[in-house]
Amino acid sequence: MYKLTFIISLICLLSACTSEVQKQKVGGYTEQQFKDSLVAINKTLMESEDRLIEKFIERKQWPVISTGTGLRYLIYEKGKGQNLAKIGQYASISYTISLLNGKVCYQSKLGEKKSFTIEADDVESGLHEGVKYMKVGDKAKLIIPSHLAHGLIGDMDKIPPKSTIIYDLKLISLK
Repeated sequence: MYKLTFIISLICLLSACTSEVQKQKVGGYTEQQFKDSLVAINKTLMESEDRLIEKFIERKQWPVISTGTGLRYLIYEKGKGQNLAKIGQYASISYTISLLNGKVCYQSKLGEKKSFTIEADDVESGLHEGVKYMKVGDKAKLIIPSHLAHGLIGDMDKIPPKSTIIYDLKLISLK
């Protein structure tokens, strides 16, 4: 009985020490300090990107509307559509995607379109959000911060890591 009690006590002691060690240090920081520093770094990066976007908008003098997520949009030509796009609809757009420095990354060819189901297909979350402010025939500019576009790694082709992208698009149809 004594041996069993000793073994159980030893297991409890070791597991308590192990979890305490795990809580104590991650690269010289406690786990919570490490998480807090990552949050602070991300917040600083987002604030810096936000300042760049605001300077860009100011330079262009675009009367954009800002959303709570960080998306900015400008509908610069009204179409003849009656209703705003809705979740679950199949949207077709023509588009140009560029960076804040003006470099064009992607562009639909004449007569070509990109189609996706709103809030269901794998496109930038900023595009899903932005198209919901549009009606068929509308032309808009969507300024999409990196966290709503391609994030920390970019698209691993033409869009660099941590890049704000600008969609200049026309909503061709909704189904």
